[in-house]
Amino acid sequence: MSLSKTKTIKKNKKSVFRRLSDWLHLWLGIGAGIMVIFIALTGCIYVFQTEITSLIYGKRLYVEPTTSQAKPLPISVLKDKAEMALKGKAINFITTYPDPHKTWEFGAFKSGDPNAFFYFDAVDYYDSAHLNPYTGEVTKVFHYKYEFFNIVKMLHWSLLINHPIGQQIIGWSTIIFVILLITGMIHWWPKNLKKSNVDKSFKIKWTAKFKRLNYDLHNVPGFYALLIALTLALTGLVWAFQWFQSTVYAAASLSVTPPDTKAFKSDTLYAKSANAFDIAFETAKTLYPRAKKIGISPAIGAEGVIYANAYKGEETYYDSNDMQFDQYSGKLLNNRTYQSKNAGERLIGMNYDIHVGAILGLPGKILAFCASFITASLPITGFIIWSGRRKKSKSKHH
Repeated sequence: MSLSKTKTIKKNKKSVFRRLSDWLHLWLGIGAGIMVIFIALTGCIYVFQTEITSLIYGKRLYVEPTTSQAKPLPISVLKDKAEMALKGKAINFITTYPDPHKTWEFGAFKSGDPNAFFYFDAVDYYDSAHLNPYTGEVTKVFHYKYEFFNIVKMLHWSLLINHPIGQQIIGWSTIIFVILLITGMIHWWPKNLKKSNVDKSFKIKWTAKFKRLNYDLHNVPGFYALLIALTLALTGLVWAFQWFQSTVYAAASLSVTPPDTKAFKSDTLYAKSANAFDIAFETAKTLYPRAKKIGISPAIGAEGVIYANAYKGEETYYDSNDMQFDQYSGKLLNNRTYQSKNAGERLIGMNYDIHVGAILGLPGKILAFCASFITASLPITGFIIWSGRRKKSKSKHH
């Protein structure tokens, strides 16, 4: 029997399922490879945006209290100073920290044309002022509409497209990536547990020639990054598709019924207190003295309420206690603790923190970065493998 016939018989030993899996892995990888690289690289860049921003602007984002007993100015006073710094733009979100060395952020956002196709036309402005909470000094103003990391985030989110098609492209590319991970695992799986097969599957042969080294760089890092890459992809799908988010919520809460949230309104019969906003903020701090971060937003409209959120972590958002206050009296209207939320709400609430790795702190971010970087390399090494086999196949036919 000739050598070519023997090879053909070996190839035909693959099951229909395995051949279909390999075919999907090849052609879906070629078709969506560029988008996978793009999504992974923008994710890589964004992971350490907090650390990089702090490094670049550290002196402006951190302060020294005037004395050890110094107390922050009333938040209403700081809000007015921030609005002056932002040339009269209304502040609609504030982030404060009990850490005496951190500045407080006062942000102003306004939508642009809701029918605009591109992101830049859909945002009128998105600015924030960082203030020294003890003196009211403005230490830094960010124009997030054009800020580097925000643009990276919007590229990662929707290709800077305001139309739903942007997220659809990202979403379907991510679904293809999930299929590539699964089919790649099937292709990688050792046929038996002989030492030679195990070594090929788990170790990179750095001394090998380029063709073998490239093959190892596609298979081995891809295996080690599989679970983290799959987690990043699935958390991305939660934002891309409402049906996927609803499925995740239903699976976690064992219910398709949305959480029962009561709408609260401010009592317009109250005479407006001069310090209602300050009262609300101080109440939030008193209720959650161990919070690492408190966000508060002024009321919108005559019946609107003041919203406040107390977070367990400085960089995470999932473990939050949500409060609503009357804008005229500062009275607490609702206090929804993290413990009172169902499993579906908790899981959806931690989606962002899982997606960027922040849920595990700096080690989690490093893992997310490495997995994203490996993901970006896979279509490249995979294309080189396919190109080499294609050239070899052509040379045999000539």
